[in-house]
Amino acid sequence: MAGMAEFILHHYASSPFSEKVRLAFGLKGLAWRSVEVAAVPPRPLLDALTGGYRRVPVLQVGADVYCDSNLILPALERLAGGPTLYPEAPALSQALGFNWERSIWLAAIGVRVHAAKEDAPAGFLRDREKEYLYVDMSKAAMEPLAALNVQRVRAQLAFVDAALADGRAFLSGGRPGALDLVYAHIVWLMRGADEAKVDALLNLAPILPWLRRVLALGHGRPAAMGAEEALAAARATEPAAIDHLRSTLNGEGPRIGSAVTVTPDDFARVPVAGTLVGADEREVVIHRRDECAGNLHLHFPRAGFEMRAA
Repeated sequence: MAGMAEFILHHYASSPFSEKVRLAFGLKGLAWRSVEVAAVPPRPLLDALTGGYRRVPVLQVGADVYCDSNLILPALERLAGGPTLYPEAPALSQALGFNWERSIWLAAIGVRVHAAKEDAPAGFLRDREKEYLYVDMSKAAMEPLAALNVQRVRAQLAFVDAALADGRAFLSGGRPGALDLVYAHIVWLMRGADEAKVDALLNLAPILPWLRRVLALGHGRPAAMGAEEALAAARATEPAAIDHLRSTLNGEGPRIGSAVTVTPDDFARVPVAGTLVGADEREVVIHRRDECAGNLHLHFPRAGFEMRAA
């Protein structure tokens, strides 16, 4: 939109949830700024923006910080022009995507680990076990479940195969949408270990033409940006007015103006503290001030997160 702050994505190349957002930029044909972060903390400059929230990607628009890809995509739909991410049934698309990711995530990681020729670096494995997934991702630990993980993923991908059987180009019909990105980025993650092996394990041949169409959307028009420049962009502005939420839910839980924490309810359960400034059934917004980044609004989805009085 005219006059709006630029889109800044904090991400790393191998992050599947970052790939989902990068494909959203591609679908919409957007220019954006790319801030590369480490796959494993510490990330002190990103922490200044997020208050310690440790999952990636994070979308920054000026002094507004959007956490979790399941909120980032609707935010892009609201804030950006270009083709819609939701050509059909937006709420249903979001619900299906959320539940697909939650149900398949650990099994998909198991398939990737099984297909990989060797373990990930020791520091990455240690971080994911102790601070993120709370699961040992080493081949030795996951291999006993390999056959079961393949079963679980194949059963879920059978729905994709069936949906495409009528000849449609994309899951929503003739145009790509968020649901395609949500399913594709998990397949992209698994195939990253060994494409041929994963294709055979999961019998992906029937859906590979669809996958190639989705990945061909590309990543829009990224331009590199340093983390210090991103902090300066936040510091140079104030958060946008909260005028997109349907209600404040003052009668339910913490009241506007109260101190709260917001915490993922599945993985990387690190609470972020701030002052509640807005909430409805789908989103919660907190204010925090950082000495480096200034005044910030942090946006989180309601689904998958817990908001509690601090």
